[in-house]
Amino acid sequence: NNAGKNYKYQDLAAEGYMKNAIVYRCVNEISKGASSVPYMLKTGDQVIERHPLIDLMDRPNPLQSYSEFFNSLYGFLMLSGNAYVLKVGSERGAPRELHLLRPDRIEIKASQGATMPERYNYMMNGRVENSYEVDQDTGFSELKHIKLWNPLDDFYGCSPLSAAAVEVDQHNLASTHNINLLSNGARPTGAVIFKPQDDAGFAANLTDAQRQQLLTDLNNRFSGAGNAGRPMLLEGDFDWKEMSLSPKDMDFLNLKHLAATDIAMCFGVPSQLVGVPDAQTYANVSEARLALYEETIIPFLRKVESDINEWLVPLFGENMEFEYDIDKIPALAERRRKIYENVTSAVREGIITRNEARETLGYSPIEGGDDVYISATLFPLGSEATPPPEEDEEADYEPPEDDVEENEEDDEKSLLEYEFKALS
Repeated sequence: NNAGKNYKYQDLAAEGYMKNAIVYRCVNEISKGASSVPYMLKTGDQVIERHPLIDLMDRPNPLQSYSEFFNSLYGFLMLSGNAYVLKVGSERGAPRELHLLRPDRIEIKASQGATMPERYNYMMNGRVENSYEVDQDTGFSELKHIKLWNPLDDFYGCSPLSAAAVEVDQHNLASTHNINLLSNGARPTGAVIFKPQDDAGFAANLTDAQRQQLLTDLNNRFSGAGNAGRPMLLEGDFDWKEMSLSPKDMDFLNLKHLAATDIAMCFGVPSQLVGVPDAQTYANVSEARLALYEETIIPFLRKVESDINEWLVPLFGENMEFEYDIDKIPALAERRRKIYENVTSAVREGIITRNEARETLGYSPIEGGDDVYISATLFPLGSEATPPPEEDEEADYEPPEDDVEENEEDDEKSLLEYEFKALS
């Protein structure tokens, strides 16, 4: 495969997903993670427990369950950038089944300069097996096309694997090189140099038979992992010359790790989760998995959720909404706990109302929840927390004049006694 090549779906699926461990892991991390998220059918804030749409989503068709169906849907999006969902049932009515069609079998037909497809053709062996018309006024079709944004195509999506195709080729070639090196006994290639001279002193050449015999002997005796380390004995004027760099100089191991990191980056998967050594972008695996959901999986869920609400849900009635239950994702449990603690603390400190807190947590408002409450023990900074005590009445008490005279006489008497003792 050459850089800049226009990769087809068959190339991306075969050389990427089926022959590259990093791509396989990235696609499965996203598709399995997304398909394991439960969903809800709601009307307003009320969750609907029983409905024909729920029965359809739980068993889209006789061969697939909810998890299998959406696992395939997200896998097609990752590999081709396109996913096609076909509804089987009454015309423009509620379908009985949903089926996924392979992206490489869908051909989009549109008139020159049009921005809306005219029809989708389902191709098998170069023949049109089925054709699904598109309403030019509403855009509705029996076939729903879910795609990722493509800057150079109006109709077909661009997959993450297409953006990482060069890195995938690089990773695969590095693996193939190492396999061939091991098959050759982990020794680099080289050349046997023949330098004999004839009787006149001129250089002589091997005959065709001698050259073939030499190659046969080398292949039989020294090629293969079973002959690794076997000494080579060269008779006459033969010499061995290494013709390539050592594996250490080529640094293929580091090259593979760099390619694996770039592949994971294109898919939006933390490289820690695909086994790249020394890829410690996040403190631990839990943080890496949380980032995978928040930055990659949840945006994909929201995209598919909006397409289902736009195409499928109206066929079953109005005022309903299909919604992924993000709060049920185990990896987000720690984040939900922190949000709950922050919100309840803000209510307790009088920063937000209870209804504002309930809206943040996804609950409906309640009566009387629009008031802000603060603790009764809180006072503005600089104010007196308690009123000053009243002055003691006894402090203003003045004794009667008679008492004052008696006290003065006692003081004079005490002073005279003190002077008398001092003189004696």
